[in-house]
Amino acid sequence: MLLLNFSFYRMRLKYVVFVVLLGMFYLFSNAVYASVNLKPVNGYSNITLEMSLKPFKKNDKAYIRSVCQHAFKQWQSLLQHADTVSVMLWTSDGSEILDYSGDLTQELEWAKYIGNPNAPHPINSGPRSLTLHDRAYTYIEEPPVFSYGDLKFIVQTIKEEGRKATGKPIRVGATFDPGPEFAISTFKYKRHPEICMANTMGTKSFVVCYATLNADDHHYAAYPDGIPQGTLFGTFLGKQSTAFLGDLGFDYLWLSNGFGFGMETWNTIGAIFDGKEFHGEKMGDIQSKILLFWTSFREGCPDFRVETRGTNLSAGIDLARDGVDLKSIYNGNFNILPPPNSPWAALDGDFGLELTGFMSRMAELPDDRYIFRFYTHDPWWANSPWLDRYGRESHDIYMPMAVTRINSKGEIKLPTHLNFLSIDDSYGNMPDQVPDEVIPHILQARRNAPDAAGQVVWVYPFDEYHHYAFNDPSRLEEIFYGDWFVRQAINDGFPMNTVVSTTNFASLMEQGSKVFDASVLVTVVPDEGSNVEKQLINFVKKGGKLMLYGPAGHASREFLDFINVKLTEPLTGTFKLKSNLRQDQVKLVTKIRHDANMSGGGIETLISNKKDKATWVMATVSQGSKKRDVVVLRENKDWNGGAVCYVRGTNSATYTGGMLLSNDDPGEWFIGGSMMRYALADMGYTVLFNKKEAGLRNPVNCISKHGNGYYFSGYVPNQTIEQHFRFPQGAPVFTGTETLLVNGSSTYRMPKSWNKECRVFVEQEDGIVACREMAPVEFNVKRKIGITGLRNATVRIYPEGGDEYYKAMPQNNHYPAEEIILESKKGSGFDGNYYEYTNVNGELVITW
Repeated sequence: MLLLNFSFYRMRLKYVVFVVLLGMFYLFSNAVYASVNLKPVNGYSNITLEMSLKPFKKNDKAYIRSVCQHAFKQWQSLLQHADTVSVMLWTSDGSEILDYSGDLTQELEWAKYIGNPNAPHPINSGPRSLTLHDRAYTYIEEPPVFSYGDLKFIVQTIKEEGRKATGKPIRVGATFDPGPEFAISTFKYKRHPEICMANTMGTKSFVVCYATLNADDHHYAAYPDGIPQGTLFGTFLGKQSTAFLGDLGFDYLWLSNGFGFGMETWNTIGAIFDGKEFHGEKMGDIQSKILLFWTSFREGCPDFRVETRGTNLSAGIDLARDGVDLKSIYNGNFNILPPPNSPWAALDGDFGLELTGFMSRMAELPDDRYIFRFYTHDPWWANSPWLDRYGRESHDIYMPMAVTRINSKGEIKLPTHLNFLSIDDSYGNMPDQVPDEVIPHILQARRNAPDAAGQVVWVYPFDEYHHYAFNDPSRLEEIFYGDWFVRQAINDGFPMNTVVSTTNFASLMEQGSKVFDASVLVTVVPDEGSNVEKQLINFVKKGGKLMLYGPAGHASREFLDFINVKLTEPLTGTFKLKSNLRQDQVKLVTKIRHDANMSGGGIETLISNKKDKATWVMATVSQGSKKRDVVVLRENKDWNGGAVCYVRGTNSATYTGGMLLSNDDPGEWFIGGSMMRYALADMGYTVLFNKKEAGLRNPVNCISKHGNGYYFSGYVPNQTIEQHFRFPQGAPVFTGTETLLVNGSSTYRMPKSWNKECRVFVEQEDGIVACREMAPVEFNVKRKIGITGLRNATVRIYPEGGDEYYKAMPQNNHYPAEEIILESKKGSGFDGNYYEYTNVNGELVITW
């Protein structure tokens, strides 16, 4: 009996030891798996939380401190990824700086309103039928009263509590806004209306940076005896800022809503373009005035850092319509952080304008620092974009965060700064829901941020545009057209989200850089004899893909021969379109309107040598008996696979008043921007749509690269539209999806916002193919993916990392005894590090 008991306990002991060892192995293997599968977040130099004073609903020191503590606690999981944390205070509208007397007991007029407090109707008055633009409300029944001394305490408390919560340096920024939106301003609209020269939100509603002040005898911190007649506003703002920022403990100043960048910072018209004509003769004068603002401001405020919001438009549009010389501002040693993406455009789904503006302004920079800014709440206008305008969709995170720039060294440079406008809503609330939902998307987008040039790279003529504007202003309409056309192309689904300046491109090519080898380059037709012209030709002849857009009137004979195009009489007006391009599946519209004023001149191109067998005319337009060639593709056998496609490009929009150009009706007119996406298919990259009506807004797409994989992100205004994708290496099959292959393309109907990884490309005409994530259940294996539905397919796999643990199997093998390992061969015909498998049927399982 004792022997039996001993045997029983010995067996149980073995079982316990086995379970413990199994558990230890499980924990160890999971720890290893976690260590290899969880990618770190590439951090930021600075993360800024923007907020108003509204959360401080009581002027009580303990209450103020508790609000600060809560704000940092809400965002802690993100702030750990920053070197420095900043809080930008939307205290008022900037008039707190203008009115500052130097007396900390002075009462503070602050942004305690919802709506426009400078509207003609008194606060909290009038019928409810009045809009918030006509009358403002106080955000709570009895807003607290603050003095400048109270504001100083708030600034100091933010720094103290932020340091405790994060252990990081804490900066606090002040803000200046040129408009009427946030607080009552007696300075702007009663004492000194002469500085309000712009009609942005009504007649004489915005302060213009290069205004001059009339005299007054008011007491100011920097002007105790009043303002002398003719004082430059830049000088006054600079000196007042030095006093205000220094006395209250601020670290920097944010210039809002385009201030410092021209006169009409939201509108299509400006100091140069009046809606009909470009007044190039004014360029020199406007340039001098804007630079005088920056110079005079810096004389008055030499030490504090300045960060800028910029306009709602782009570098080229601002230059052509309002004389904004961004190049001189960047090169002026003014210690500024350049403008970020405009949060305004995305609210209306105008990602073309947001991304065009973002890329055009980052093509060249004062240094490698720049900002990505995301619109979470609006503390003034009774909306919280994350919750309502975006509907808790993440498109305005993943798409602009797929944008990157290439600097003069050929390095991929991501945003160094991240801003959130704002962490409080219009009622002074800071709901936990918003950071809880937004932060994971921000972190995921940063983990998978671009580390290589995108599939399509915009070679932006930053230096050329500035040269044209001030040395050949007859080309202003060409500058104006270029960025509007690109905006339209991106809104049409053209996947371009990497930018390099022409200057950096030419320099990198001279150095023999390979950074662009796997990309399609997109740029304007280069000038005769330029280095850019030379390098573009070399790029194509060495096997590169190039797309050109815009007028060709300034091209050299050599370059025109290179693209096989000649110039003839320019035509404008209404045309009939004939196209050989692959197009969307929708009722075709063949009428197109080309307005010379909106499209950089008339259409003046024809194929030059019709006998050249390497040239294909892909699209023509006709006007009666007159014909023009608007898409010409050339692929010479001596170019090592290189190709060049010229797209004349029509900006299918006109100025009819209002802030932006009005697009042509796609149900009636062919939209010129779609030519870029259609022509891209002849470069090997098909992005086409199947939709029921031509008037349905197209999806917007970004395609970036990270860790040897491809990342697709998009915005889908109408989810009934089906998207078709095909690359040279096959149909992209997104991880975690099933796709119906149609004529060799993968097809998807995506949600409103989406972000997908792609490491699998399949050459197969039809069928349903799926790609799924699988549990590795194998020591030191980072990932396992399974592909099913294959029929005599060629499959190309792009793994991440090294090859040590890479293997392919015909099925999901659970035990080593069953494991069948396929021979894996590296492919060489396409970009990147990939493995290629041919004649595959059924399932393919990959680990690495």
